[in-house]
Amino acid sequence: MTSSLRFDGGTAVITGAASGIGSGLARQAATLGMRVVLADLDPAALDAFAATLDTDVLCVPTDVSRPEAVEALAEAAWSRFGGVDLLFNNAGVMATGFSWEITPERFEHSFAVNVHGVMNGIRSFVPRMLARNLPARVVNTASVGGFLPSPMMSPYSATKFAVVALTESLYGELKMLGSPIGVSLLAPGPVKSGIFNDPFGGSHDRPEVRGFVDTMRTMLDTYGLTPDAFAQRVFEGIREDRYWLIPQPEIIDGALQQRTESILAARNPVLPSY
Repeated sequence: MTSSLRFDGGTAVITGAASGIGSGLARQAATLGMRVVLADLDPAALDAFAATLDTDVLCVPTDVSRPEAVEALAEAAWSRFGGVDLLFNNAGVMATGFSWEITPERFEHSFAVNVHGVMNGIRSFVPRMLARNLPARVVNTASVGGFLPSPMMSPYSATKFAVVALTESLYGELKMLGSPIGVSLLAPGPVKSGIFNDPFGGSHDRPEVRGFVDTMRTMLDTYGLTPDAFAQRVFEGIREDRYWLIPQPEIIDGALQQRTESILAARNPVLPSY
């Protein structure tokens, strides 16, 4: 099945746009002839990145954890471009460490950005999309970690599991209404980015935590797709009207099957190998 979503001449909104996966999505959208609305916390980084894109760009510094900020983002997009065809609720943060040593502030920050940020995007953009009543799509970024939990990153795993559930609920609700708005769940595997450099991730005082973070950084550098290569796969899936956007199935398929069989057999969890 092919999506009826318009790329050339359409408008894409990307949160977490100034780096990593978000920057790749923005570049690919621009390559396809889309106008782009870039949202991120850092105004200088947004402006610097926007200058590299050959398309009509609107930069809106946005803290996705704040409902009023995301509402202002939607207002700005509609005011400038008259509508949005593709929304990437992509902004995300990482916090690592032993679960009992991660502070309440770090846990709350993870949920505020990774879960409430997605919900704020849904709340501000979907009603406007419904009123417009044209083909559009909401893409929520979860992770392979939304299916395969990991030690040392429990806030990330918990929030990405939540995004998986939230996105499937949204998909069902829009189907109930017979809406032309499509929904996709994006589950990245390793992509070259600085997500493990997040300063809010906390100090890595314990050698076990330092070792884990170093291993994950090495894995991203060694096996991760570039943001641009990743984005090309994402847009191929959108073009094919896929709900499940899993651009690196080799990362998840075998492990998810083993996990599902383990749950059905009520076996104890097996630690992932890194």
